[in-house]
Amino acid sequence: MEATAPITQDVMTIPRKTPEGPANLVGLTRAQMRDALIAAGTPEKQAKMRTGQIWQWIYQWGVRDFAEMTNLAKPYRAMLAENFTIEIPEVVSKQVSTDGTRKYLVRIAGGHEVEVVYIPEEDRGTLCISSQVGCTLTCSFCHTGTQKLVRNLTASEIVGQIMMARDDLGEWPERGAPKDETRLLSNIVLMGMGEPLYNFDNVRDAMKIAMDPEGISLSRRRITLSTSGVVPEIARTADEIGCQLAISFHATTDETRNVLVPINKRWNIDELCRALATYPKASNSERITFEYVMLQGINDTDDDARRLIQLIKDHKIPAKINLIPFNEWPGAPYKRSSNNRIRAFADIIYKAGYASPIRTPRGEDIMAACGQLKSATERARKSRRQIEAEAGLG
Repeated sequence: MEATAPITQDVMTIPRKTPEGPANLVGLTRAQMRDALIAAGTPEKQAKMRTGQIWQWIYQWGVRDFAEMTNLAKPYRAMLAENFTIEIPEVVSKQVSTDGTRKYLVRIAGGHEVEVVYIPEEDRGTLCISSQVGCTLTCSFCHTGTQKLVRNLTASEIVGQIMMARDDLGEWPERGAPKDETRLLSNIVLMGMGEPLYNFDNVRDAMKIAMDPEGISLSRRRITLSTSGVVPEIARTADEIGCQLAISFHATTDETRNVLVPINKRWNIDELCRALATYPKASNSERITFEYVMLQGINDTDDDARRLIQLIKDHKIPAKINLIPFNEWPGAPYKRSSNNRIRAFADIIYKAGYASPIRTPRGEDIMAACGQLKSATERARKSRRQIEAEAGLG
């Protein structure tokens, strides 16, 4: 297997022009919102209180109309409506899988589109959100990676995906009703389109908003950020977000990982594992999840399983290994490992003392499964031969 896949390029996205007219309050940090209110004429002494009131209307109750913010005086509401908007991404289409998975195509500023997936389970409801339009990483097994990076999402567009899903699920609490702790949307995973750590500031600000106790109020333990291994940003994630961490690992030798996850050419397995070893201590987090897609004849041998265990043990990383049956997509250059091979791999890991759940593929009938996301308007019509050549398999 030759490592001929292109190394990930530096992300140099052109900053999006700020639209003219009223400013969107969604995605502003508390400090940014306070400053914006003062600039619009709110007395400084009132700004903190007004920020708290507006924050609760937007993020606790899901209100989008300033006229409904009844604890604010009518003239103040009129001033807000003149200077600000409360906008989230627009739903272009929604597909519902036979297993209940929902896939949304949402449109953001500039007419670009990203995909968002909601996965209902017995004990949780997980929303898989995107952080970029397209992706820069060119991971050869991932459908999203065949779509070039267009731009980073703003904090507004990231937290707006959560708000959009709460709209669709009818999950904004009713004012005056008894508090209901049961949540249809209980968990967030940054595992959609894009590499979250190449859009760090916007991801951080959006997750801080999601975790704020006076709004959406999700625990940091219910948010998982998945990275392919942007080593310099891993410590920052612990310090500035403190959420759960998942690693798109997928291979146990640099030779194989260079092809599957080309960012490995910049930060190899040893460098990545050393960064992971310090993460739980820094964030007081739980175990790090190693995501491992099972590819027939590529990374699924007993030796691979033993090497994976040894890497985790040698670096003393508190870990669980999430085995992912490969979700095939049109033109994919790989095949899914057999069920027997996946079970044998999982058994070796389990006997070594590590949790090794095998992920049940969800939403395959609507192309909503792991690694299949790709915005419909920008799907590259590539032949299998083109994709194999880019993956170094041709």
